[in-house]
Amino acid sequence: MSEARGADSPPVTRAGLVLGARRCLPLLPGIVVFGTAFGAAAAQKGLDVWLTLSLSAFVFAGASQMVALEIWQETWTPATFLTLVAVTATINARMALMGAALAPHVSAMPRPLQPLNFFLLTDASWLVAMRYHQVDRGTDLGVVLGAGLTMWVVWIVATLPGFLAGALVERPEAFGLDLVMPVFFSVMLVPLWKGARAAIPWLVAGAVSLATSLLVEGYLFIIVGALSGALAGALIDERR
Repeated sequence: MSEARGADSPPVTRAGLVLGARRCLPLLPGIVVFGTAFGAAAAQKGLDVWLTLSLSAFVFAGASQMVALEIWQETWTPATFLTLVAVTATINARMALMGAALAPHVSAMPRPLQPLNFFLLTDASWLVAMRYHQVDRGTDLGVVLGAGLTMWVVWIVATLPGFLAGALVERPEAFGLDLVMPVFFSVMLVPLWKGARAAIPWLVAGAVSLATSLLVEGYLFIIVGALSGALAGALIDERR
């Protein structure tokens, strides 16, 4: 595991993998809750257990998986498929910037590990890696990989009990399980609160999404709302 591309390349060690896993431990309760919520929502949507676990294992994108369930259809059409691709690509567009910021470190990894690292990249593992490399000035490339692997395993494991619980309930609305996704995303916004000014993009995105959903059928409101919120945020940052 200490193989590197050259004599001066930073190492990828088992100690780094363990450190990355340890540093993401405070984040795991939230990932467990999110993974369980996804499993329950997938069961209520009618997905079978293997398809649900496969989505968690091979897609590994919490918000995108949740939104994909809203678009999921029993019968797929080219239009539905393109909508799903467009919506999930919009949600995950931030990964391009996060990957670019991490690229100088990841490029020093052995080549077989580079695509694996980007596949495992999440908001949480990115934060762990950037703090380790930029604040702590660490050089062990196993840290980001260890954090990503840990969260990937926990995400898959957490999906199963959520699915089993959701599959046992015949009338999810009787227990409020049909509100899992909107409630979860609402709660996720609470730690992001930084004052009224910073909340303006949220309000813009919500208002534009609502207006679009009333005027246009389908899921275009997700893309339009996201782009409107991003534009509002950019304009606010320029005026500071």
